[in-house]
Parts: sequence; structure tokens; C-alpha cells
Amino acid sequence: MALHLETPLLESRPLSLATGRSVWLKMDALQPPGSFKIRGIGAACEHHVRNGKRRFVSSSGGNAGIAVAYAGRRLSVPVSVFVPETTTERAKSLIRQEGAEVFVHGASWQDANERALAAVDAETAFIHPFDDPILWAGHATIIDEVVRAGLSLDAVVLSVGGGGLLSGVAEGLARNGLQDIPIIAAETEGTGSLAASIKAGKLVELPSVSGIATSLGARKVCERAFEIARTRPVESVVVDDRSALEACTRFLDDHRVVVEPACGAALAVAYSHFDRLAQHQRVLIVVCGGATSPVSQLQAWQAS
Repeated sequence: MALHLETPLLESRPLSLATGRSVWLKMDALQPPGSFKIRGIGAACEHHVRNGKRRFVSSSGGNAGIAVAYAGRRLSVPVSVFVPETTTERAKSLIRQEGAEVFVHGASWQDANERALAAVDAETAFIHPFDDPILWAGHATIIDEVVRAGLSLDAVVLSVGGGGLLSGVAEGLARNGLQDIPIIAAETEGTGSLAASIKAGKLVELPSVSGIATSLGARKVCERAFEIARTRPVESVVVDDRSALEACTRFLDDHRVVVEPACGAALAVAYSHFDRLAQHQRVLIVVCGGATSPVSQLQAWQAS
């Protein structure tokens, strides 16, 4: 049995009314570890166990680490997760809750990733949070499920951190004959590494990342994500932290589900940037996760 669940596909009446479009939600915030990450990470962990690995090491801004920890517990494999100093206490607590070790290192995910790689030995599998073809194939199941449900769509809205979800959704669209469907890729102003690369016409690394959407905090997207942005219909949207946060609170009112600002970036396209949907009639939003930002944290950000 796969480590991920087939998640609900819901029509959003509030967002459909707000945008004048038919908006559908793929509710991956309801995965057991709280985000879409378990789709690809679960597949990778199972692959490495079949090939004799006895320990998992990963680096994460939050959600990937929770997913690896969950997979390790389910597969009875010990896990160590390296996170940057920006990772919330909530995220670290959820990783530990699954029985994994947490090590804090560096100011950014890149710093934590370098330290994680140094901890790998012959019996250890390194589980990358976003740059791995096994992960992309796992994340592509989001689109497989949507197609099986019979939904025809003409755009997909998703958030971009390191680009794993973008890479997976693009693969899912391609393997279902939907490679011409546009992907609207949302980032926050402090994490817009894909937008910066598209503007520069080459893969670039941000000098730093900032803001509340810490789950999007990769200074550079993976090469595959940038390649997709250059060769497929990908539209970049950058929203500010306030829009992402307001989208989280409105979504909680509208759908009774807590999501984090990283997910709020995608939802903000529909809530406050719906002009970007003007060319599309039936839109899918990947509601990617919310484990790392409880209501109390959303309220604290609102008050600040």
C-alpha cells in the first residue's frame, strides 16, 4: 500500500464566485504528514528500502522532513533531518513526533542540505526534498487522480519552492496527454527564485530568502523546474507575504482547512490576483500543505 492517500478533489464555490471561473481544489494538505511531499518522498523511501538502505537522511525547510520522518516510521527505518534556522518550532516538533532526529544547521536550506549530505554513508539513503526524478514521478500522481476523476481542466495553479511540485505536476500532465495545459507558478516576494530565473533567462540563485513562507525557502529551483518553465506554458506569479497570509485566513473561513503561507501563495492567485486566471475557465489549485503553520501562528503573523 502506498504511503500517500488519494486526496479529495473539491469544487470551491467561494473561489469560483470570487474569480468568475470554475475553481477546483486538490486537497493534499490532508495527506497524513500534512503535505503533497509524501507522494514523491514515500516513493523514494520505498525504493531505497528495496535496495537495502537502512537509514534515511534528508534536508528540509519543514514539510519534506515531516514526510521523510513519517515514511521512516511507517517503514521502520531511522531518520535524521537537517533543517535551517528559519524552520519553525512547529515543523521541528512534527518531525520529532514521527520519531526522527532533527539537526539545525545554517541560515538557509542550502546550508542544511550541505550538512545533510556530509552525514550520508554506504547504508544511508539521502532523500532530496525536491530534486529527484523518483519524487517527480510520485508527485505526478496528483494529476493522475484528477484525470481519473474525470475533471477536464485548462490551468493548474501551484506554489514553487525548490520546484519539485512543479516538476511532478508537469510530468503528470505530460503522461496524461495534457502537456499544453498552462501551469501558474506562485511564489512569495522573498522566495521568488523561479521568477528571478525566468527574468534572467538562466538558472540563478537568490542571495538570500526572506518572509513567512519558509517552506518555499530554496534560493534556487532545480534545473528540471527551470527547464519546464522554459519549454512548457508556465506563468510566473509573485505575491507578497500579506496576500499569502490573507489567502490562508480566507481559505480557513471558506473551507475549514488550515494551510501555511507557502500554500497561501497559490491560493492568493485566486483570491487577490484573479486577473491572472482571465484566460482560463476551469482551474485546478494544488492545496499543497499546512502542517507547519497552526492557527496560532497565522494569528501571530496577522498581528505583527
